[in-house]
Amino acid sequence: MSDSGSLCRTFSATCIGLDVVRVTVEVSISPGVGVFLVGLPDNAVRESLLRVTTAMQRNGFSIPGRKTVVNMAPADIKKEGSGYDAAIAVAMLTASGQMFFPNPDKFLIMGELALDGRLRKIRGALPVAVKAAEMGFRALVLPRESAAEASWAENIKVYGVSDLQEMAVVLGEQEEASVFEVPKRQYSPSVEEPLFDFSEVAGQYFAKRGLEIAASGGHNVLLYGPPGSGKSMMSKCMASILPPMSLGEAIETSMVYSVAGLLDESTGLLTRRPFRAPHHTASTVAMVGGGNRAVPGEISLAHNGVLYLDEVAQFAPGTLEVLRQPLEDRHITVSRARYKVDFPASFMLVASMNPCPCGYAGEDDGRCTCTPAMIHRYRSRLSGPFLDRMDLNINVKAVDSRSMSMAPSEESSRTVAERVAAVRALQVRRFAGEGIFTNAQMFPSHLQRFCKVGEDAARLLQRLMDSYRLSARGYVRILKVARTIADMSGSEEIRPEHISEAAQYRFPDN
Repeated sequence: MSDSGSLCRTFSATCIGLDVVRVTVEVSISPGVGVFLVGLPDNAVRESLLRVTTAMQRNGFSIPGRKTVVNMAPADIKKEGSGYDAAIAVAMLTASGQMFFPNPDKFLIMGELALDGRLRKIRGALPVAVKAAEMGFRALVLPRESAAEASWAENIKVYGVSDLQEMAVVLGEQEEASVFEVPKRQYSPSVEEPLFDFSEVAGQYFAKRGLEIAASGGHNVLLYGPPGSGKSMMSKCMASILPPMSLGEAIETSMVYSVAGLLDESTGLLTRRPFRAPHHTASTVAMVGGGNRAVPGEISLAHNGVLYLDEVAQFAPGTLEVLRQPLEDRHITVSRARYKVDFPASFMLVASMNPCPCGYAGEDDGRCTCTPAMIHRYRSRLSGPFLDRMDLNINVKAVDSRSMSMAPSEESSRTVAERVAAVRALQVRRFAGEGIFTNAQMFPSHLQRFCKVGEDAARLLQRLMDSYRLSARGYVRILKVARTIADMSGSEEIRPEHISEAAQYRFPDN
């Protein structure tokens, strides 16, 4: 080593939401004493020096006995977490001549180091892999536990290693490196048996029809009725009739789970549509995301799936109100003093509630003990703008004893799911190249092209607007639901009966 010292650089990355920023780790070894870390690191990154140096020693490497400066660029972005340990260790070992690393621009390196040199799982491996390929890196080196999810990214080799010794083999491009390469796999959606099946729900044909419409078009739905009528059970059955995710949808959703650290390391990919059911005590931050490290919330974890709010009237009004914008825009921008991140949030909202605090308002048996003021106060917890975003409102009546005792043979979820899948496939073909996949996702520009309405249906829509003083949003949502009903019946044109059924679910009490 010359008196002027040596300089080496490696490449790592950081996730800011789902956005990935390349981090260049530069290590300079020169005459002097001490090890210094610069580049706006947080406490976890500052502590990495102790982890790195201890792991180096315990794996037979030595700590450079000269002045060592570790710089992490760009310096204006705060570095958080422990995923930079491996890149720092490799840069220090290469700069000190203890590791041969011929092509530093080829690899992106991530991993947390244990004190014995083993690599631990990191968050965000999948979005990092996808972005690394776009940045031009040819290979990604990760802890073995994180390599499975990263292997789903295209146009990049993924190596899963267990410790510093194996990492040295891969980065040195030795012949044995191929054993650490993670092979690409064939995508296969999950076919697990559902926990809840519509065949277990007696009666409730009106409600089940409404839920099938909602699943077919990706529409939001609110179920309300007395306790024990089956609202929660039917809502949970929604997961059993949704179509399987495509590979693109699976990667999109899995990227959110990867950043949250919730991916199963054995498969590395979420293969079932998510069904998220947060408790009504969930905070606003838990719902929309944020916190110290900008983690995704429930609405983003439900991306391409279902967000189920049981007893929705028990949620804090402020928590419900923050859902209004994501329900329209299908993404959420979380702005805090330290960061601003964007998460996807294209989900179906399924909510259920009782009609009053005691639950029996509207029943003929006189069991309701609530005063009109109590009922009004209870229902007013759901604001008009929030309710206006619900495409279908289903009044679930109590199941009579005759329906329960006869126990007829009910249609299974698998049968319903086949019909839903056929309607969804039709929509995918219709919206090819539009950037949307369901009728519920249509923008105003799509309505003129894809919602052809006959003269009779147009007159019926006009009467509904006049009679019920429909907002523009209400008009559009009836039209979208009618488009789904027309698709279910195999009709290219939206007819009056499709409008009528859509309105029946929009105004169930009428």
